[in-house]
Amino acid sequence: MILVTGATGNVGRHVVAQLAGAGLRVRALVRDPGRADLPEGVEAVKGDLTAPETLAPALTGVESVFLVWPGFSGEAARPVVDLVAAHARRVVYLSANAPAGTPTFHADVERLIRGSGINWTFLRPGGFAANTLGWADQIRTGVVRWPYGQASRSLIHEKDIAAVAVHVLTSAGHNGAAYTLSGPARLTQAEQVAVIGRAVGREVRWEDQEPQEAREALLAAWGNAAFVDGALKAWGRLVDEPEEVTPTVERLIGRPALPFEQWAADHVADFR
Repeated sequence: MILVTGATGNVGRHVVAQLAGAGLRVRALVRDPGRADLPEGVEAVKGDLTAPETLAPALTGVESVFLVWPGFSGEAARPVVDLVAAHARRVVYLSANAPAGTPTFHADVERLIRGSGINWTFLRPGGFAANTLGWADQIRTGVVRWPYGQASRSLIHEKDIAAVAVHVLTSAGHNGAAYTLSGPARLTQAEQVAVIGRAVGREVRWEDQEPQEAREALLAAWGNAAFVDGALKAWGRLVDEPEEVTPTVERLIGRPALPFEQWAADHVADFR
């Protein structure tokens, strides 16, 4: 039995679907089983990672766990990691390959997992292509205003992260590995917007926004000044120090990582 947390999220829903499609026993941790809309044969169990006391039914009889940690506090994951280690044989943790200087909770969660005694594998994707969904309202107007249009990232499709996760969950030889994942090529943020525009059939232009203006919007959304300031600083650094491109996806799953153009085509409806 494989337990998938974040089972209705951008990555988790693909992990669930790919595992179920391979005929494997899958259990999905969800807040509301009645609204989860999971593939046939997937067992939905109610639970919440932020309320560890709800997790015992989901972890009973589980061999492996795909763990996605919600929130900004890594230390808060300690009771969850302890429970996973007490029930399961291994955990595949969706971590991050964050730009240098970016404040991140992932290192804290990784430390907890290493110290728990469970077999582990860490997946460290860089920029998620799905994060560009935050521009959807602006894409519809034809103009995206955001800082650092020349910041360059190798965005990865959530389907590729899921495919790597499924491979690791269902094959041997990954214990103690930390895999850095990326898309197949770099694009600046301005180029990303142009790609999305072509996919939806609408000309979309980029306008550089002052970082301080973006900071106010992000602070209202995230509520953590240190995290916002660190993120803006890291994004600015990507102008001169582009995100790395790695061959890890192709090495692990036997095909090239999907290009951003494919991601945009898959998400046209989200931008219309």
